[in-house]
Amino acid sequence: MAMHPLLKDHILPLRRYALALTGNSDQSDDLVQETLARAIEGAGSWDPRRDLRKWLFGIMHNTHVSAVRRRVLEGEVAGQIASLASEAVPASQFTQVHFSETIASLMRLPDDQREVMVLIAVENFSYKDAAELLDIPVGTVMSRLARAREALRGSPATSPSDAPAANRPALRLVR
Repeated sequence: MAMHPLLKDHILPLRRYALALTGNSDQSDDLVQETLARAIEGAGSWDPRRDLRKWLFGIMHNTHVSAVRRRVLEGEVAGQIASLASEAVPASQFTQVHFSETIASLMRLPDDQREVMVLIAVENFSYKDAAELLDIPVGTVMSRLARAREALRGSPATSPSDAPAANRPALRLVR
């Protein structure tokens, strides 16, 4: 027996329970949607001899508990990041501008090149690990990285004319 037609009878009770859990109509709608999506995904694990209503409410409860834990954890991490940021020395104006331009250039790269660039250059994955993570050959990682580097070298954010005079190599007069 397909589960989908049976779910329709339980949506209203689920909405009431979700509203009781969250106290917010938007969040309760999201919770019902997440619950139904998980029920449909896990339909294969449901035994038709079991009480569908009890199973659905169990999914909703677990989904809600997980969301609450996630929010608490995110709040703690955000607090830790904020405290670290307040302790950090602000970057110089040039560094801030250069960083923003570099990020803008990175974001203009095609998705496949940007993800390889971030994995290799920012996250310090090896070529082999990045290839396994993206499920592509190592040679493809290397070629995408090379194209990304080439594109970034040509971008306005990385042109030598943007470097401050103190960081530029001294010019010598050639006759």
